Amino acid sequence: MRGARVLVPLGRRTVTGIVVGPAEGPEPESVRDAFEVLDATPFLPDEVVDLALWVADYYLASPGDALASAAPPFAWVESEPHYELTDDGRRLLDGPAAGDPLLRALDRGRRTLRGLIGKAANRKTVETSLRGFERKGLVQRTHVLPARTGGFRTGWLASLTPAGISAAEALTGGQPLPGLGDRQQASLTMLAASAVPLTLASLRERGSDLGTLRRLATRGLVHLEEQRLHRDPFAAGAALDVPLEAVRELTADQQSAFAALVALADEQRFHAALLHGVTGSGKTELYVRLARHTISLGRRVLVLVPEIALTPQMAAQFRAAFGDRVAIQHSGMADGERHDQWHRIRAGDVDLVVGTRSAVFTPLETVGLIVVDEEHDTSYKQDEAPRYHGRDVAVVRAKEARSLVVLGSATPALESYANAESGRYAKVVLARRVLDRPLADVTIVDMRDEYAELGPEVILSRSLAGQINERLARKEQSLLLLNRRGYATAVFCRQCGHILDCPNCSVSLTVHRRGTASARAVCHYCNHSVRVPATCEKCAAPYLEQSGFGTERVEAEVERLFPTARVGRVDRDTMRKRGEVGRILGRFGRGELDVLVGTQMIAKGHDFAGVTLVGVVSADMGLGLADFRAAERTFQLLTQVAGRAGRGERPGAAIIQTINPGHYSIRLACRQDYAGFYEEERRYRQAMHYPPVVALVNVVIRGESLADAMGAAADLASRIPRSAGIGVLGPAPAPLARLRGEYRAQVFLKSRHRRAMRDALQSALASLPDLARRVTVDVDPVGML
Repeated sequence: MRGARVLVPLGRRTVTGIVVGPAEGPEPESVRDAFEVLDATPFLPDEVVDLALWVADYYLASPGDALASAAPPFAWVESEPHYELTDDGRRLLDGPAAGDPLLRALDRGRRTLRGLIGKAANRKTVETSLRGFERKGLVQRTHVLPARTGGFRTGWLASLTPAGISAAEALTGGQPLPGLGDRQQASLTMLAASAVPLTLASLRERGSDLGTLRRLATRGLVHLEEQRLHRDPFAAGAALDVPLEAVRELTADQQSAFAALVALADEQRFHAALLHGVTGSGKTELYVRLARHTISLGRRVLVLVPEIALTPQMAAQFRAAFGDRVAIQHSGMADGERHDQWHRIRAGDVDLVVGTRSAVFTPLETVGLIVVDEEHDTSYKQDEAPRYHGRDVAVVRAKEARSLVVLGSATPALESYANAESGRYAKVVLARRVLDRPLADVTIVDMRDEYAELGPEVILSRSLAGQINERLARKEQSLLLLNRRGYATAVFCRQCGHILDCPNCSVSLTVHRRGTASARAVCHYCNHSVRVPATCEKCAAPYLEQSGFGTERVEAEVERLFPTARVGRVDRDTMRKRGEVGRILGRFGRGELDVLVGTQMIAKGHDFAGVTLVGVVSADMGLGLADFRAAERTFQLLTQVAGRAGRGERPGAAIIQTINPGHYSIRLACRQDYAGFYEEERRYRQAMHYPPVVALVNVVIRGESLADAMGAAADLASRIPRSAGIGVLGPAPAPLARLRGEYRAQVFLKSRHRRAMRDALQSALASLPDLARRVTVDVDPVGML
């Protein structure tokens, strides 16, 4: 049965597989039977299986990786290795090896790898020792399936029997009940006062317990039933902790756009539409109304957002409109919550799903509308196998479902805008803000002048600091953007010039101060971390300096300049505690913070009516990256963050600090001139043969040395034919030449013929099977590092 899970043997292990159809071609000589079919009906619907297989084919990934992306937590059952001593191993314990801690642990009955690894033990060391003992015949390994309890949580539900109702009435009338203790009588009273059965958890909060209820059940007064409990991510209220605006009448712009989109939806066949609306033009209101119209047609809706931090705000607006027929899906949820939400969707109990990129695989049937909000955002691209782009997969899913997909953005990706210009996508424009509110008044500050007058350590220009002070005096809010976290970006020795680098990656370590007893230098790629030393590790001189700055330093500077200001920060460091970002954004939305400092997470999707000032601390930071999309990302980020100002009743302003005020991405972002930027960037891409003019594949080859990586990359590049209109660039060292202890070389493929390029690469990789574990293939990459 297609889409069902099966337990299958794989070597000595037992793993979970998904049935995708009959085998193609001749049957292999040796075929092993599946051990067990886990599902009586398809676990993954046909359309989700088809979509996952398309992802595997297009992105040159394994079908297993793609199908795993489509499955919820707890979907896979896999046998675990168990270890036990052989007779020879037990005899050895009586001899010289009696003190071996691993053998002693096995003798005490520990069987699993987890049980054998002590708090101070190294997993790799334990595994190596076990393999050695196994080779010597001292330890025997078997594979055992865990108890398959599934991912559902169950709990007790208590209600009164007819006899219990009579007993509770007697208690209410003051009649004593012999043989019942105070806790039992109180439990009867609580159950009688409730119109519905009560969970054990709610009864425990009121002083009861399972033992008390079971004794009442033995006397025939209470009925106990074990039921499946639903873990509700909305229960804590975090998803609704966002102020919601009252529904307004649509503007003329919105009415025109809505009519165009409804006409496409009513055809109930595939259409792709680019909704290009300036910041604050009311795209979300159109999404909600379009979703309501689609659901009225008996079809369902999928809404994708780029960041986990944006999901609660979007979910809140849809929950307000559609109640509990809304589900959410993103990796920031607890596994149990994701599992339960997924199964609600699979059971058909949901009309609308809001989620991040992985929600594109959600098992929602009869999909009539897919919305990809902030479609330009690079967060839609997965950075591990399968390296799919959520926006592009959403378009494919809409095509297969014969539905409408709406790609919304104030700063569309060049690929999407090119598709709209060519007529492949419908183009729907919102050119004005809601209530005709003006766009933010943007001022550029040339930081070269600030550095010349005040020195190189300036973080906030005089203009920006003055504007923040004015907002504080008027009790208005400010947003400060710097797309780099940490306190300082480098530690260097003033005597010998040595820089504190990561031993595993080709980057300097970033200093972090908040939340630690002492400052630590951290690698943002491999998480290597050391205390910031007092002396240089190379020359031992005590002249260490810190240079550069990130969001943590900006936050500290705001607190220094404005000691009474209430300051918050949103970046990856503040996201470590579950729900923390939502809590900070909720406080800011309620006006409990005056200044919010953050990375690009604060630049998109948020609608804070109290924000009248946006400051960009270092606008040109991304322009120096070795990436052809650097100008596009800079333009998008500046346009988006400037659009956060002036969304309420009061006008907004933005101050852009830069050392490159003449760059077209900065100049045009300040005017919010997307059309002008598109023309400039399109000419550059045309001349250099970059997407969207051609398709691109980035192949990264890893090695123990740079020479090893470069040699393997050269071998691979030589096997790719140039005859099919395929351009091969490289090999060359990757911009990040060493990552997590491995050296990296790159080969780029360019072509107008996507299928021919992928087939050629696949053929070349197949001819080098030993290279498979050292190669990363990224089709349609959004980053070049």
